[in-house]
Amino acid sequence: MCWFLLCVLGVSALTFSSVLFVTPVLPKAAPEPSRSYLGFDRNVYPGDTALPVLQKTFAFASYWLSPPPGEKLNTWKGKRELLLSHGFGFLVLYRGRDSSELKTETDAKEKGSQDANASAAAAREEGFAPGTIIFLDIEEGGRLSPAYHEYLGLWSEELKRAGFLAGVYCSGIPVKEEAAVTVTTAEGIRKQGPLHEMVIWAFNDVCPPSPGCGFPQNPPAPSASGISYAAVWQFAQSPRRKERTALCQSKYAPDGNCYAAGDTAHKWFLDVNTATSADPSGPAK
Repeated sequence: MCWFLLCVLGVSALTFSSVLFVTPVLPKAAPEPSRSYLGFDRNVYPGDTALPVLQKTFAFASYWLSPPPGEKLNTWKGKRELLLSHGFGFLVLYRGRDSSELKTETDAKEKGSQDANASAAAAREEGFAPGTIIFLDIEEGGRLSPAYHEYLGLWSEELKRAGFLAGVYCSGIPVKEEAAVTVTTAEGIRKQGPLHEMVIWAFNDVCPPSPGCGFPQNPPAPSASGISYAAVWQFAQSPRRKERTALCQSKYAPDGNCYAAGDTAHKWFLDVNTATSADPSGPAK
């Protein structure tokens, strides 16, 4: 009887002990839904008085480190701290060369190195931290030449050596080269060896997939541009291209431009972007 009782008591104690020390299984927290952020870009700085109005709609703004295409001066220079004080993130830009400026692959490499050093120096002067993504502005669409890819490769390498990261603003619009051949600038850059590490800011204002000149509270993801790996999508441009935008749900102004929400005086026509971050050029945390 004593041995039996001891055995029963021992089993009971073990059972009680195991119940007492079982770690509860907590339900896993649901992943936070991904979201996108609206931003604007302009070649010409909109003016200090525009910032409070633009801040109501946009999380980030473009920021040129060089004169934009077609401009002799850079009107964004020295405005970083003011934009920061209004809560803006940044899309940092540097003007890329035209294909006509890159005569040979050797020439392209030299100019890629020159532009990388110039953009890094300008970024430091404006107060951007190491690790900032600088987007090279490429206005041409379709297939880029071998010389242009050499230019991009050296620009990317030298920029990384200087402490910054390379991005590229380029077309995400498919272009038919031949009856059975379609090329996209972003895809061509992505396939070129080490260039696949470049952060892609794709422009595609064709409706659809673009919604047109609009400022949705829940912006579409950059991947909806047709470039699945794009970090930024420019989906509306000023002035509009009629052949691309005839089917847009959100309409452009009668003069063909896309004006900022809240701009009752219609002073700030702009391009509209969506990004996976409120600070698309920001260094990785």
